[in-house]
Amino acid sequence: MEIVPQMKHQVFKVRTLAVPDCFDYRSITVIPLITNIMESPVPPHSSHSASFHTVLSCHTGSSISPEAGAMNFEKGLMEGNILKVISAARETFKTVPSSSLNIAVTGASGNGMSTFINGLRDTKHDEEASAPIGVVRTTQIRVPYSCSCFPNVMLWDLPGMGAVPQSLENYVREMKFNQYDLIIIIVSEHLSMNHVMLAKAIESMGKKFYIVWTKLDRDLSTSVLVEEQLLKTIRDNILKNLQNEQIHEPPIFLVSSLDPLLYDFPKLKQTLQMDLILIRQQGPLQKLFQICEEIINKKVSSLLERIDTQSFQDIFHIQDPDDSEECLKVCKLFFGVDDDSLQQVAQSMGTTATEYKNIMKSKDLQSLSNWDQVISWTDCNTAYYLQSVSSYIPFIGGSINCHLRWVKHRRFLEVVAEDTKNILRKVLSDSIISRAQLS
Repeated sequence: MEIVPQMKHQVFKVRTLAVPDCFDYRSITVIPLITNIMESPVPPHSSHSASFHTVLSCHTGSSISPEAGAMNFEKGLMEGNILKVISAARETFKTVPSSSLNIAVTGASGNGMSTFINGLRDTKHDEEASAPIGVVRTTQIRVPYSCSCFPNVMLWDLPGMGAVPQSLENYVREMKFNQYDLIIIIVSEHLSMNHVMLAKAIESMGKKFYIVWTKLDRDLSTSVLVEEQLLKTIRDNILKNLQNEQIHEPPIFLVSSLDPLLYDFPKLKQTLQMDLILIRQQGPLQKLFQICEEIINKKVSSLLERIDTQSFQDIFHIQDPDDSEECLKVCKLFFGVDDDSLQQVAQSMGTTATEYKNIMKSKDLQSLSNWDQVISWTDCNTAYYLQSVSSYIPFIGGSINCHLRWVKHRRFLEVVAEDTKNILRKVLSDSIISRAQLS
């Protein structure tokens, strides 16, 4: 007669590790991952909808509704099913349209910004839609140009830094640098201190920027150096000047705007295409990461509250609550970052589980103990000695042992939860961005 309860217990064990009965999906606020900015009002009960409202919008004819996508996403997180989270996120991002982006092209007067824009747009200088060029300053105000090579992207031709008597600070403000998603600094002949300080100002704004050395054909025709030496000299000089001002190395391209098929121009276009994808996905991904963290934090808080009233052993149905290896294993299984789950995720991503384990502090007990002083102390000989001694102390001995065990179990949950966040961040980034690149 005792065999039946044990069998039921074993079945219940598997289900509990995936979804403990302390969680009720109906009690979780459904966060619409996509909200139609023109038609849907912001739900008053959702603290996330308002911010999502500005970064995501919905296409009609989607294969999955925003509400269903949100529910599947949250349910996957609560179940510790990363594959379900990835699937729901991918379905959600299918409905994310290509947001409008703005690229500023700036530099000193005469550096060839307008010529570069025409080259990037594959537009001849004599075409009506081309940016005007000349030996004197031709751009008086910032002018937007569309680009068929980069749909839904506006290229802004800015007046040169030397075209107006304002200071660099005023130039950045007047040209509305805060409105651009990416900035291209055009340089020719030499990288001046104005170029360097502009790069520093852009970096301080957290904006991505390129350095593009143009008129390379003229440099090659007048230099005594062979092409390879000249290119290296120009690049090294740019890097040296930037490093002197402690500016992180940006993408640097050496081009001839008159012939976009030569030198670094094809590489520039390819890099720009990739960066535009990253920029478009950055906002929605950050919101997704924020939602992941909040749901995982809620999951941890709910379980910790339960641990305060029940033992770790009762919740997870483990044999020995002092067996750290077993405790760590059930924690990882609870969040879906156990070895088997990571192997499945890796297969779906076309990579190896090692790639995810390498960013985990809890990949095994030894690495976790080496990293976490709390767990290392609760597992060390001193703690075991204290536990054995305290067991002989009336009244308080058992309490000390329970407290040490409680501290260790909490740390297991907290560290594994942080590892789960980091893995989800990597998996979702790789999954969404690689999918966008293929589309």
